[in-house]
Amino acid sequence: MTSESDYTCDVLIIGSGAAGLSLALRLAEHHHVMVLSKGPISEGSTFYAQGGIAAVFDETDSIESHVEDTLIAGAGLCDREAVSFIASNARHCVQWLIDSGVVFDTTAEATTEVRYHLTREGGHSHRRILHSADATGRAVETTLVSQALNHPNIHILERSNAVDLILSDKLGLPGERRAIGAWIWNRNREAVESCRARAVVLATGGAAKVYQYTTNPDVASGDGIAMAWRAGCRVANLEFNQFHPTCLFHPQAQNFLLTEALRGEGALLKRPDGSRFMPDFDSRAELAPRDIVARAIDHEMKREGVDCMYLDISHKPAEFVRSHFPMIYEKLLTFGLDLTKEPIPIVPAAHYTCGGVMVNAQGETDITGLYAIGEVSYTGLHGANRLASNSLLECVVYGWSAAQAIAEKLPQWPLVDNVPAWDESRVDDSDERVVIQHNWHELRLFMWDYMGIVRTTKRLERALRRINTLQQEIDEYYAHFRISNHLLELRNLVQVAELMVRCAMARKESRGLHFTLDYPHTSAEAFPTILTPGKA
Repeated sequence: MTSESDYTCDVLIIGSGAAGLSLALRLAEHHHVMVLSKGPISEGSTFYAQGGIAAVFDETDSIESHVEDTLIAGAGLCDREAVSFIASNARHCVQWLIDSGVVFDTTAEATTEVRYHLTREGGHSHRRILHSADATGRAVETTLVSQALNHPNIHILERSNAVDLILSDKLGLPGERRAIGAWIWNRNREAVESCRARAVVLATGGAAKVYQYTTNPDVASGDGIAMAWRAGCRVANLEFNQFHPTCLFHPQAQNFLLTEALRGEGALLKRPDGSRFMPDFDSRAELAPRDIVARAIDHEMKREGVDCMYLDISHKPAEFVRSHFPMIYEKLLTFGLDLTKEPIPIVPAAHYTCGGVMVNAQGETDITGLYAIGEVSYTGLHGANRLASNSLLECVVYGWSAAQAIAEKLPQWPLVDNVPAWDESRVDDSDERVVIQHNWHELRLFMWDYMGIVRTTKRLERALRRINTLQQEIDEYYAHFRISNHLLELRNLVQVAELMVRCAMARKESRGLHFTLDYPHTSAEAFPTILTPGKA
């Protein structure tokens, strides 16, 4: 490879979900944007989001109520200013999605004004969830993808991983330290390429793939968090990993979740004998926040020594169930399960990373020219537990606010001259890829066992010891062998696993999604857990 850069653009966006694509479309009117997608462009968490997007569209609801519901679910750890900022900008950002062509379900009422069918999910005091049947993420993603593919100022590079950020000081350039591009592993060409950009945005999603059981697609490997940490950005609240309470328990469907909207429409959680158990744990029963519901299911499974609990909506009319949850109904039929006639076996599974790269209200990180939006970021919205359907909302609100900030500041950031070529002169092709596969499975298994729904200090210490050993092995492997997709993901996952465990060990209390038997009580004061590179 020569020293000529392979790609140049105004803004490089790493990630092609709701956050990355909404930002790309907002910027592309006046700027050249490149979107990096690790797999096919639509293969990400957004596409699989079933429930919906929270926003105040009903006259009986209020922004203040949305804020309070979020603060309650966040167990005292949300940043009120950030929550108010997002809730206040929810409606116009969702309206932008509607204007872009996303079709949300409407009511059957005869009226000249469009009235959206709003559902309710756990932790919400009102019906405020806009949805497209039970496949809202698919509706959002396919609409944004279609627009991005047809936009002349957006260049999309699929099947390509970001390896690391390119920083000005690493190249010995004078002036302020800033992000000036990224190294890219292009799997189509099996080569490392470079992209120079005036600004870089991380929109890579979360890191739930660090766990053995997850609802997330394979691409959710914490890449953006790990890259930002290596570059020198602070991270926060990575001990708070949300486990979706109701993932289908079936050998052929290890990552198929059953949307919270089912419980919002009356589905009940039951033991194998058919008895309900949620009223024993919380007055809100099935509509309690996810952390409470997941712990209750985990408790009942362990107490009874069984593999799963059950979700039952068969008491509702069959037509109601089929019309509200058509995708789930059809999918379950392929496994020989009928949602309208029988309880469905479920278990909790890792679902959402509530912490991430620290940013301000415009998505700016600690490094000039580097932004982080969506699940990769820590905005202060989610606190110790994410309120259902606030995640897609966070994506589109920060897609808007970051677009404004980037457009304003881009004139200050010129493109740098060509960056040096990637050096592969001292590495070989590996003939021991079984090592990567083995380490991959070991990491996900001990993170599930030691850093799962219920934790102890000893379990966390064991996890950290194993992580340190794995890091040494992976660093050695990375130094001697050519890059592969699995090696990059494993390298990033082990880094994020370390950050998660360190955050968990620093929190000497139980709060929200972090529950430890050694500190079962909640402290009177709440502070985010912040880790800074270079500090123990």
